[in-house]
Amino acid sequence: MPGVTRDGVEIRLEANVELAAEIEPALANGAVGLGLVRTEFLFLNRDDLPGEEEQYEFYAALVRGMGGRMVTLRTLDVGGDKLPEPLSGYAGSEPANPALGLRAIRLSLKERRLFDIQLAAMLRAASLGPTRILLPMISTAGEIRRAREALDQVGRRLRRRGFRLPTAMPPVGAMIEVPGAALAADALAQEADFFALGTNDLVQYTLAADRSDEQVAHLYNPLHPGVLRLIQLAVEAAERRGIPISICGEMAGEPRYAALLLGLGLRALSMAPRNIPVVKQRIRSLDMVAATRRANAIMDQSDPGRIAALLDDFNTAAAIC
Repeated sequence: MPGVTRDGVEIRLEANVELAAEIEPALANGAVGLGLVRTEFLFLNRDDLPGEEEQYEFYAALVRGMGGRMVTLRTLDVGGDKLPEPLSGYAGSEPANPALGLRAIRLSLKERRLFDIQLAAMLRAASLGPTRILLPMISTAGEIRRAREALDQVGRRLRRRGFRLPTAMPPVGAMIEVPGAALAADALAQEADFFALGTNDLVQYTLAADRSDEQVAHLYNPLHPGVLRLIQLAVEAAERRGIPISICGEMAGEPRYAALLLGLGLRALSMAPRNIPVVKQRIRSLDMVAATRRANAIMDQSDPGRIAALLDDFNTAAAIC
């Protein structure tokens, strides 16, 4: 069944995956595309780095498997405290604060050979079907520009090597997962073709609370007004520029948050395949006008407890209806 609200607003429900084997369950659960492909899997549990051909075969399998549906490939999102063994030589000295160190797009732009190999494999796969390239942990417009320059250079080299490439370069998007990116979303929207909200890190960085640390995990709250304001800023910036925006953090896969996210203006949610049916069921029960009205009321609040109460009351009333 389509992901459509009671008043006819269509919502894209996509899947987050990291293995080609996850395509079948994603499609079986109703995914209309892959909103996030985590490419780190290729670099884990091995002593060497994957070459261009190995990476191409992996991305190509995903694009072919989706049969013409959009595939969003995120560039390497490692570094700091989660650096795979074959990449340990790229990190330099032990960072004092891994979460704020050389990781994700920062690592890719510093180590261009590593980045170029991945971009080459992605560009080749993009000739097989609809593909987008997503850049993680973006904080400045300059990072997007530098990544585009790298993509153009890689494309020219591939053409000289005789590879078939897509007629137009794949859309390049920015992850909005650090507060600075949300606050500067208008500037980023001038350089990016689309946004993807990574709420897991956005909540963590906004509240300075690591959800895996039991001593502060209670402070990790997606309904904190500061977090919601940043989400709203990113959505409004995307709307002003006319670029797509999706959400691919864990908030997207939780039915509790669906009315709030839609009410804030999001129309594309990407999640673990198993969560798609329950989120779709919630969306099909929603009235967008009512959800928008409740989201506006929530955004007027300053207390997370009051925000949670307003959201849960709305969900309860909708369930009764």
